[in-house]
Amino acid sequence: MKYTLFFYLLFQIAMLVAQQDSEKHLTRYRYDSDGLTVSFHQERRAALREKMEPNSISVFFANPIKNRSNDVDYEYHQDPNFYYLTGFTEPNAALVILKDSIFIDSKWTSEVLWIPERNPTKEVWDGRRLGPELAPEFLGFSTVKPNTKFDATIFNWKQYSSVNFIAENLYKSDINLSNQLLAEMKLGFQQAIQPKRVKKNEKQLKIWMAELRQIKQPEELVLMQKAIDITLLAQIELMKSLKEEMTEYQTEAIIEYVFKREGAEYPGFPSIQGGGENSCVLHYTSNRKKLANNHLLVSDVGAEYRGYTADVTRTLPVDGVFSVEEKAIYNLVLKAQNAGIRACKPGNSFRSTHEASTEIIAEGLYQLGILKDKRQVRKYFMHGTSHYLGLDVHDWGTYGNLESGNVITVEPGIYIAEGSDCDPKWWNIGVRIEDDILITDSEPINLSEGAPRTIEEIEEMMKMEAQF
Repeated sequence: MKYTLFFYLLFQIAMLVAQQDSEKHLTRYRYDSDGLTVSFHQERRAALREKMEPNSISVFFANPIKNRSNDVDYEYHQDPNFYYLTGFTEPNAALVILKDSIFIDSKWTSEVLWIPERNPTKEVWDGRRLGPELAPEFLGFSTVKPNTKFDATIFNWKQYSSVNFIAENLYKSDINLSNQLLAEMKLGFQQAIQPKRVKKNEKQLKIWMAELRQIKQPEELVLMQKAIDITLLAQIELMKSLKEEMTEYQTEAIIEYVFKREGAEYPGFPSIQGGGENSCVLHYTSNRKKLANNHLLVSDVGAEYRGYTADVTRTLPVDGVFSVEEKAIYNLVLKAQNAGIRACKPGNSFRSTHEASTEIIAEGLYQLGILKDKRQVRKYFMHGTSHYLGLDVHDWGTYGNLESGNVITVEPGIYIAEGSDCDPKWWNIGVRIEDDILITDSEPINLSEGAPRTIEEIEEMMKMEAQF
């Protein structure tokens, strides 16, 4: 009896130590406490399950690790769909969601997640990992397996009415030893669904995910507003700091310093800081030019916070004052943007913002004598006005009619490159103004209105004392 009690107490102590170790590991695994909740991801999986037809199954894979050069990889970024459904941010993982529960490992389940096992030796080099033991509690999954035990044959693929997967995600792979387990899981799945009787569907899952992701949930909007607010702080700091003979990369440094200072993990996309002639290059990212007082600077940037990115553009005069010609073009773009924002109404077509903005720009350029024919407006306004925003800067969506809960950009621009068929006084004037707009059942909400947009507001802000 004494020995039984002794071993019982020893077991209880061991369990307590293990629990404390797990809690300590969880704390170190995730230092931030304001991300998406476990229930959010569970609800998103349930929302996808509702869209799936009876007796169907959907399969997802994590993003591969991207190699930068030799033995250096890029910082890992999870596939947004995988993150949306799981909250898991590590590589070499797979997810299966079933419409109906099946019996696996002595229990009924409708979802199975495969993730890497913990490896203390590797964690010394690469940081802590969650591991299958803690994932059920941490991620809210009933069934989590080591990725080394991935076995596609546990599912009878022929019996399902539809086997859904996203083709580009399945067939995309990088030649990288770090992706070996991911490649093996993908290959195992591909081999399992080869038989002709398997009803494969490579398109529908992408549509369902676009339908889900284009309507932002309250938790998502909180994180998006945080990403946008960080971006606004950066744009305001740039306005205060900008001066002649700065380089484009120094303006980029100001922007991205504020991003990091405020807790953003990454820029949501390569920062565009185009001055002078580079203001007329839409996706200019070299950012090496020295600026002069007769230049405009197009600053198109976005902080990424907990996976969600902002996308805000401001156009600034390097000397702090817009010239007569710059004012004319800037105010025309601002007028077009205001028209685009007014078109952000539920039920309007996605192109309604572009149509409203284009009409204003075409008429304005014609009145200024820059266009001889309004139908040639694409010479100077050659891109679309809006895109969805969220886990991707060009986020997934159906591009149908606008709906309450959409977050889209409204970003008209005019770009008059040197050598254009107009008076040279307009050459090298590039202007883009971009804001992030939430569609609601009433009026649209400009989530990024906190950074000055009008000429008067920008010039006033540029007089203020800079931190740098």
